[in-house]
Amino acid sequence: MSEPAAQPTEKTLIATLRALWPYFWPSDRPDLQRTIYLSLLLMLIAKGFTILMPFTFKWATDGLVASAGGKIDADTALPWLIGAPVVASVLYGFVRICMVLFQQAREGLFAKVAMHAVRNLAMRTFEHMHRLSLRFHLERKTGGLTRVLERGRDGIEELTRVTLMTLIPTIVEFVMVIVVFAVAFDWRYVVTVMAMIMLYLWFTVAATQWRMKIRRQMNDSDTDANAKAVDSLLNFETVKYFGAEKREAARYEKSLAIYEKASIKTYVSLAILNSGQAVIFTLALTLCIVMSAMDVVAGKNSVGHFVMVNALMIQLYQPLNFMGTVYREIKQAMVDIEKMFDILTRNAEIEDAADARPLAVSDGHVRFENVAFSYVPERAILKGVSFEIPPGKTVAVVGPSGAGKSTLSRLLFRFYDTIGGSISIDGQDIRKVTQASLRAAIGIVPQDTVLFNDTILYNIGYGKDGADEVEVRDAAAMAQIAPFIQNLPEGYHAQVGERGLKLSGGEKQRVAIARTILKGPPILVLDEATSALDSYTEKEIQDALERVSRGRSTLVIAHRLSTVINADKIIVLDKGVIAEEGTHAELLAKGGLFAGMWNKQREADLARETLKRNAEGEEPSVRQTLGA
Repeated sequence: MSEPAAQPTEKTLIATLRALWPYFWPSDRPDLQRTIYLSLLLMLIAKGFTILMPFTFKWATDGLVASAGGKIDADTALPWLIGAPVVASVLYGFVRICMVLFQQAREGLFAKVAMHAVRNLAMRTFEHMHRLSLRFHLERKTGGLTRVLERGRDGIEELTRVTLMTLIPTIVEFVMVIVVFAVAFDWRYVVTVMAMIMLYLWFTVAATQWRMKIRRQMNDSDTDANAKAVDSLLNFETVKYFGAEKREAARYEKSLAIYEKASIKTYVSLAILNSGQAVIFTLALTLCIVMSAMDVVAGKNSVGHFVMVNALMIQLYQPLNFMGTVYREIKQAMVDIEKMFDILTRNAEIEDAADARPLAVSDGHVRFENVAFSYVPERAILKGVSFEIPPGKTVAVVGPSGAGKSTLSRLLFRFYDTIGGSISIDGQDIRKVTQASLRAAIGIVPQDTVLFNDTILYNIGYGKDGADEVEVRDAAAMAQIAPFIQNLPEGYHAQVGERGLKLSGGEKQRVAIARTILKGPPILVLDEATSALDSYTEKEIQDALERVSRGRSTLVIAHRLSTVINADKIIVLDKGVIAEEGTHAELLAKGGLFAGMWNKQREADLARETLKRNAEGEEPSVRQTLGA
């Protein structure tokens, strides 16, 4: 069964934080836990200094009023500050410096925790992507998938930062400011401030929910544009072949236009949100100032109280504004990591059984027994296929395109599971062994060798983790690519380019052969490894492949029948069933499907040779014409 189709789901903040909690609070890192405790302590000290700043304003103001001979509220002013506004002003500066220092120290400490969480979750997602099936990756666009990983990683970092480094400190500051209003003033101020906070947050939530729909559209269009760009650049040569630069530019421009429209909506909606928040806060600030002014005129409070009310409200604006920003950033981050979580919650189509054991290869005897398979239920690919690859023997599978040849190698590697029958190696059902041990026992030289954008040394060395340069050079020599590498200016450290585009087809195939030699597997799969090469290169590669397969159980999936003449057995696959099997001579003697395919390929080869000789001005001899 395949993984369920990806359906982005909008998760609640609580559910998201619960999923992220093990990364915020790493149980295996007591040092990071101590860092969290210390960060919280520094946060409380910093907020204490933050709340103290409006009081220093009041004391300085009352000191100025007293110095001018005015009346102050001696009951609420520190006696030693009366008439000493300079001291109070200096105290304000000291308190503000302390607030900044403790706040920055807390953020600097907590960065270690935040980035540890980001790294761990990003690694988990990356590893999980590799555990998902081949079907999943064939259905996804590489550009879109890497974009999901990139945005998800950024979203995790943002969510971690705003939640633990901003949200909790902001809530603490809210509580402190409200307590000060209740103690230093009266209930009217508390009611006004509480009403303003609730209205502010309600408006922020409602407006942000509206904005998130626009944000999601922008992300989707961004992903689509990026995927089209990556797909086009990866197929650079194909674009050039068909002169399709303008066509590709038009496709990309269409995606960018959708992204541009969504981006404009995002900025407009942000302006509306900011305007609404400013109006709500300013109305509450004005009301508190008016009430304070009336209290000063009535003699209930001093001028210092008036200044303190303004300072407290301005002090409240910063965490209140943070709450709006925090909510927006949290929601945006959640949108960004939605698809990452969807990937993380996917179950891999192919998983190791609970009691799976490592594959123990003794002889390398491979058996396909009544194997049935289909990629989709409507179309059966294999219908009860049975054959064996005896230890050290070579079995070739040939047949028309679409007969299911390459599917055999995918099933052997367990990229998919059979829907009927079984595949075993030395009597062990491959579904009951670990995937890592299974794939370690099998080497493959594919038709289309895709190399990493790195050095030749790295690409050959990829066959064996930890291989040194001597081993790589030995493998290259056996694959007959050493002379070519040694003639390069940078030798083994030469870059191969994106997907190995700096190398020819034959050179890439030799790198693949060297990589497989270095791996040294007891079982070998040659999946149409020479079908895309010219005749001269094919002969050289074929000689190298025969040396590699010597002594190994080898499955050859062939398009060109001339490459499997020496196989111990040839299986002819047609429409998902075995139509014929035998040696090359036996199949020709039968005069069946294989013989027909052989004659057609010989005729095609002869026609090509004739055209080539005619182009060179040579008349083919009677012997050549007869194909003798």
